[in-house]
Amino acid sequence: MRSKGVSKIRASVLAVAAALGGFAGSPAWGADAAGNYEVAALQPGDAAVKSWAADDFSFNLSGYARGWVSVNLEDQPELKAIGEKSKGKLSMVRGSLLLDADAKTGAVKWKAIGRVDREYKTDYLKDLERLRETNGTDQGGHANSILDNYNRGEIREFWAEIPLGERVTVKAGKQQLVWGESDFFHAMDLVHGYDLSWRLFFEGENEEWRKPLTLISTKIRVPEADGMLAAYIRPGVDRCQDIGNTYDIQGGRWFFQPYRGFDLTAVTDKDCDHPSGDYRDVTGGVRWSGEAFGLNYSLAWLTTFSADPVANSAFRPYKKAPEGAVFDRIHPQIDVYGMTVSGYSSTLDAVLSAEMAYTKDQPYNIGTGAFLDPVVPGNVGIGLGGVKLKDTLTTMLRIDKDLDLQGIFGTSRPSFSSIQLFDTQVLNFKESDDLVRLFAYGTPLTEHNTILTAFTTLNYRNDTINPGFAIGFDLSHGGGFAIPSLSLTLNDEWLARIEADIFWSGNRSNKVAFSGQRSQLFGYFDNASQLVFRLTRQF
Repeated sequence: MRSKGVSKIRASVLAVAAALGGFAGSPAWGADAAGNYEVAALQPGDAAVKSWAADDFSFNLSGYARGWVSVNLEDQPELKAIGEKSKGKLSMVRGSLLLDADAKTGAVKWKAIGRVDREYKTDYLKDLERLRETNGTDQGGHANSILDNYNRGEIREFWAEIPLGERVTVKAGKQQLVWGESDFFHAMDLVHGYDLSWRLFFEGENEEWRKPLTLISTKIRVPEADGMLAAYIRPGVDRCQDIGNTYDIQGGRWFFQPYRGFDLTAVTDKDCDHPSGDYRDVTGGVRWSGEAFGLNYSLAWLTTFSADPVANSAFRPYKKAPEGAVFDRIHPQIDVYGMTVSGYSSTLDAVLSAEMAYTKDQPYNIGTGAFLDPVVPGNVGIGLGGVKLKDTLTTMLRIDKDLDLQGIFGTSRPSFSSIQLFDTQVLNFKESDDLVRLFAYGTPLTEHNTILTAFTTLNYRNDTINPGFAIGFDLSHGGGFAIPSLSLTLNDEWLARIEADIFWSGNRSNKVAFSGQRSQLFGYFDNASQLVFRLTRQF
């Protein structure tokens, strides 16, 4: 009941924070009229490649070339301080090329996905680069070009899937594993981290931003119980940068206010060898999904790395001294136990879904207030006072419904709409723990952090013209976002989209770095509203 198009829409709903490779060349191959690539027919005399001529061999190549342009809609205080304007300037000019190759040799399926991303250094990015020089965080060989934040080139996936009998399949290699029901606030979808360095809002798919890992995964179908058992093991051969979420901490366009133009890597390192989170440690998980009483459900356990980093402070070291001048970013291991359930309600004519995840020993930083406490000497704020582990409970409730707006707006079919409520609760919460929500801010963590989102999409001319609107509110601290958008299918090859990402902070945004001023989720995005254009050529 959840189409790929629905997943795209959900991924655009929120913030607060993902595909390439290919091969071609051995046997001869070409494209058919639909643009699919297949191995060319072999001639009888082609003895050297006869082994490729089996009936059960196939090869397909697809992909896209994509471009983005974004424009700032507001002036930003960091650049105002050096006499530069932000409003109206291009914040992003980006291009990507993705190749997706599929092959089948006998019963074995193969996949290779590669992507190359490149950006143009706009005047706005040059301003941020100069600001890094002004504040002294572009020295010592750190990020010589701000484009180091954004340029990429990698093999995204490379795996083989082998059936073992009629019920079991095993997939080995670099891959993506999706567990859970929610698309942006990831309660159970924690196998992978996400690369959020070049974007935090605007439309796309989680598959583009999820950081694939080298896994051995399996699925075991159990029809007698109307279910399937899935499991994976991560042997610990990935790179350090593959672990946890990646944010734009090098002073770029998506660093949280008021830290744009401040290269945090000048005073911190990422420690992947920390005793609480060594990237070479083996991790894994097990998930059962099935149907019962007309409901779809799942139960899961996994041990993984905390998605968001915490600071191992030089002032209050956690288990080992950091190597960075001020702190190291670490991703301690956590255990997550979760469940999902969804089903159709004939009374509401809607699909109702729920997801719940209990996290054991979620790490948080300690130390609210400014960097150095002017009242109590020796107290360290902005999250640099140590690390404390707390259990958390994350809950998601959602209702998906097709609204009949044809008579009102003249749409060609009912409009898919969704309302979603997300809540993260810190269990055994104590104000005396002095926990902060995010290091580099002195904002106290609250017991509940609750977000309400909603969106709808209208469909015209057989889904070739699709206006949409998404909105969200931070019910705990104020602030929110609105995203009006328009998606166009120009023909079978060309797709276009334009959207505005509009934020308001509810007066919870910092104005001065390291000051300990109050700043909650949408305060991070204050003055970051933008207009985004995207054009895709599929092949």
